[in-house]
Amino acid sequence: MQTASRLKTDTGMDFLRRVLLAPVYDVARETDLDYLARLSKEHNNQIYLKREDQQPVHSFKLRGAYNRLANLNENRKARGVVAASAGNHAQGVALSAKQLGIQATIVMPITTPEIKAQSVKRLGAQVKLIGKSFNEANSAAIDLAKMNNAVFIPPFDDKDVIAGQGTVGKELLQQLPDADVIFVPVGGGGLLAGIAVYLKQLKPTLKIVGVEADDSACLTAALAAGKPVDLPQVGLFADGVAVKRIGEETFPLIRAFCDQVMTVSNDEICGAIKEIFEHTRVIAEPAGALSLAGCIRYSQSSEGNQKLVSILSGANMNFHTLRYVSERCEIAEKKEAVLSVTIPEQKGSFKRFCQTIGGKVITEFNYRYNDSQQANIFVGVKLTHGDQELNALKSDLEKHYAMEDFTENELAKLHIRYMVGGHSPVQLSERVFRFEFPEYPGALEQFLETLGEEWNITLFHYRNHGSAIGQVLAGFDVPESEQMDFFRHLKALGYNFKEETNNPAFKQFL
Repeated sequence: MQTASRLKTDTGMDFLRRVLLAPVYDVARETDLDYLARLSKEHNNQIYLKREDQQPVHSFKLRGAYNRLANLNENRKARGVVAASAGNHAQGVALSAKQLGIQATIVMPITTPEIKAQSVKRLGAQVKLIGKSFNEANSAAIDLAKMNNAVFIPPFDDKDVIAGQGTVGKELLQQLPDADVIFVPVGGGGLLAGIAVYLKQLKPTLKIVGVEADDSACLTAALAAGKPVDLPQVGLFADGVAVKRIGEETFPLIRAFCDQVMTVSNDEICGAIKEIFEHTRVIAEPAGALSLAGCIRYSQSSEGNQKLVSILSGANMNFHTLRYVSERCEIAEKKEAVLSVTIPEQKGSFKRFCQTIGGKVITEFNYRYNDSQQANIFVGVKLTHGDQELNALKSDLEKHYAMEDFTENELAKLHIRYMVGGHSPVQLSERVFRFEFPEYPGALEQFLETLGEEWNITLFHYRNHGSAIGQVLAGFDVPESEQMDFFRHLKALGYNFKEETNNPAFKQFL
């Protein structure tokens, strides 16, 4: 990272002034800083949570949106505003516009859950559902603003928006002036840029850490390239930070004033959602729990005795996503292991297996008859002492059985555990892929139509992990002579995909 001195002083001071003068408290509130006692004890640090879920729209986005609208002159206010968002920015703009008497139009993707669209309508904004992704909705919003001579309000890449988000840092410095490390979630970078440019100029010894989702790490990519670059694709689970490109305005500020950037997995995010719920009884959205996931990761290798602050940036959770969170958080907290074990195909084998694992709680057991000699079982085991207990269990099992640990195998956790069914009796030139696509009415049918009928589908498993995400595992019979044509077809589909043909979980169970 560059030091703050590498950025022009007047630029940093200008943002400092903007933060100090931002009139966000006309509509926003100063949120609490909660001490997480149990988590602090477990990690030998003092861990705090900045509660932006307490804003009227349950997200920090209100701060930046209001500051941007409040700084418009009367002529521009009269022209109305347009924004694109699938959630938090939409509600922030809608409430800000209502407060200031400005007409607002929000363009949302057709994948947006009805509850979010209705929330925006209740705040007095007009909602237009356009496009299947944020990028399509954003392009439509920009065109709509031009056509109607309205003002487009960007979600993060704007000086007034950045300054409004920076007021979170102003509150933090007042609430905990001796904090050591601040963890900030990163999507487009507005919150991180605003907090960092404020805090590092007033307290240079304070460490600022940006936290990204593994599958949406646009800041990490920009730092590696030395400039903002487009990610080829982004994950959809933490949709609040699912941004392909870091902001042009936010990036230089982050590079100058942020000390470190780290990424975390979806499982770690799920674990952080559970921690927040257990401490506060608040259900954070995935992006909202992102920074606490980073804080927990940091604490596992830190020297301890530090004051650590995480930003709970939002709590507008899609209810249906809770199923996925519940499934994954036990693994994230190392309280469950997922194993493949080969046992003899004979009477009493399951009982002997249970005796071998020493009375541990089995969370699931999947089995299908395969041949007369041996059976592959997919088993979940509850843990109480994390990696140490898991390693001991694996050592005991390996004395009696062939075994593989699938605890970190995404295919096993996402699909195999729900579809153990045995091998195909027919010899196939099979290739297997995981797909992820935006979910909306008719999306699965369109997905199948887009795949086409050129190659025979040999396997198919579909799960909806929340109203915005469709997950598919699909197998295809692809002769060797057609491999190049097949991959050209896949790339042209436009869906996120990953090949899993050589995944050991697929080979053993399917």
